[in-house]
Amino acid sequence: MRNYTIEYLFNGESRTHQLALQQSKLSIHDAAMHLLELHFGDAENSLIMPTADSTAEEILEQAGLVGITQIDVKDAGAD
Repeated sequence: MRNYTIEYLFNGESRTHQLALQQSKLSIHDAAMHLLELHFGDAENSLIMPTADSTAEEILEQAGLVGITQIDVKDAGAD
């Protein structure tokens, strides 16, 4: 497992989220998808979530529309 720290702004407020994943690299758009799920995954309006075939640009655009911006992924290494 690799540990990742995601630093980002949520509605202009600085936030940090940590993930432990099997994958060896976490892209910005994958991090954005995790953050969308974190903040809106249980929302009644599923239209907030990008579709399965969304491009990286579309995922980042959707994240920005709901207030998730300036995403930075830091690889904290393996367990």
